[in-house]
Amino acid sequence: MLISISELRKIYRMGEIEVRALDGVDLEVDAGDYLAIMGPSGSGKSTLMNLIGCLDTPTSGEYILNRQAVSGLDDTELAHIRNREIGFVFQTFNLLSRATALANVELPLIYARMPAAKRRQQALEALDRVGLGDRVKHQPNELSGGQRQRVAVARALVNRPSILLADEPTGNLDSKTSEEIMSLFDELNSAGNTIVLVTHEKDIAKHARRTIRLLDGRVVSDGRRDDSRAQP
Repeated sequence: MLISISELRKIYRMGEIEVRALDGVDLEVDAGDYLAIMGPSGSGKSTLMNLIGCLDTPTSGEYILNRQAVSGLDDTELAHIRNREIGFVFQTFNLLSRATALANVELPLIYARMPAAKRRQQALEALDRVGLGDRVKHQPNELSGGQRQRVAVARALVNRPSILLADEPTGNLDSKTSEEIMSLFDELNSAGNTIVLVTHEKDIAKHARRTIRLLDGRVVSDGRRDDSRAQP
């Protein structure tokens, strides 16, 4: 079991007001799974993503990631887990505008203090994997929106993380480019990558093999597609 979440709660207090962003979530995710998290605004899906991504800590409950209990870790320990276990893909790409595609993808390896030669080779392999082996010297303003997101995916993959965590990864893309990016995620999952996808779009969620829906901080449905019905 790659992810095991039990009775997870996140409660925000503003004066006398208590907001239960997550209210007793149970979730298990196996290695190699392809999960979409859906729900309306305020349902708790962004809070759950932040907790899975070790960007925040729960008020109570247990979260075990790759056999390590992370619920009670401090900020330094969470940062170490993030860098080692999780690759993030965001809606807004979050690329350095004056750096090349290669330099952007190398960033996580710099934080990991990987030697320069090995870092460059691993970043080149990641860019090649997302179909941008011929764009390594291009800066973001020289790339299309879809190519920028591919750079972001390569950066997420370069550390060879346990989980690829994507938050509305097609939110800034047109429908054709969105489908191309989702096809890339499908290929990565078929190659063995575990993907957790947060989205409000049904057309995007249908690519996943499993979909959970949140409402008022709770899981209200958890369904898995037959392989014959899932996207290849």
